[in-house]
Amino acid sequence: MLKLKQDHSELVVLSVLAEGPSYGYAISKDIAARSDGHFKLTASGMYPLLTKLEKNGLVTTSWEEVKASGSDPDSNGRRRKWYTLSAKGHKHLTKRIELHRQLQSILDGFVQGTSSEQSETQTGLAG
Repeated sequence: MLKLKQDHSELVVLSVLAEGPSYGYAISKDIAARSDGHFKLTASGMYPLLTKLEKNGLVTTSWEEVKASGSDPDSNGRRRKWYTLSAKGHKHLTKRIELHRQLQSILDGFVQGTSSEQSETQTGLAG
């Protein structure tokens, strides 16, 4: 499993929310599924990040009451907080994606055409 840096976590969460509103647990499950389990964002990382995104105006929130199936219709359910990407969040995500692509292109210029065989030859390790 790979550990996401804070900047990468933000990019990934905003990208998930660009596809539609979601709640914390579903976001973390989506991240794990889409990365084939390579990225996992735990509650201790997810909720402070979502709070930061909300404070910065990048996401808006709403609440939903969720009841277990078969529960008493008059009883209170638990509350679930939904996160939606704001207009400011869309603009921020677009900029982040562009910066990511620029960085990826620059890095590709360094690693393109290199292989372990070439590295061994250049360092004198090849037999």
